[in-house]
Amino acid sequence: RKDFVPEELKDKSYLNAPLPIGYGQTISQPLTVAFMLELLQPQAGDKILEVGSGSGWQTALLAHIVSGGDGRGKVIAVELIPELMVFGRKNVGKYGFIKRGTVEFHSFNATKGMPEEAPFDRIISAASGYDLPEAWKEQLKVGGKIVAPVKDAIHLFVKKGENEFEESIYPG
Repeated sequence: RKDFVPEELKDKSYLNAPLPIGYGQTISQPLTVAFMLELLQPQAGDKILEVGSGSGWQTALLAHIVSGGDGRGKVIAVELIPELMVFGRKNVGKYGFIKRGTVEFHSFNATKGMPEEAPFDRIISAASGYDLPEAWKEQLKVGGKIVAPVKDAIHLFVKKGENEFEESIYPG
């Protein structure tokens, strides 16, 4: 995580706590990221929409996973704040994932998803909301998963059929 925080926080990067990355945003604590990735269960070859890419730390972790096997996996990282998108892209660029085409970055409000890239195997959001956007459910493949903080809990949605979802809620 030290490669994804501002220089003055590198000595704190291994604490299990969120750290500020600027613009009122944080890099999530390691246990939260690990928990969300465990729920998401990304696989080699998956196409993932990541909402709220921030520093790019989770983006790089996802890219490492999806680029295994045939190397055809892809992470589409979306960050609302343009300056953070630049910061995250620079950080992920250190690992070659952008050059290889495994990751691409965009800056916009992702509540409508990214229909031109759908369908997705997985969708993960670092940004909490009051509801899960319907567009994300529509853009997910059957059998796919969405992991997102909604209100005060992390939600896992598994798409069982075209309009059928199984939802699990993890408060806290």
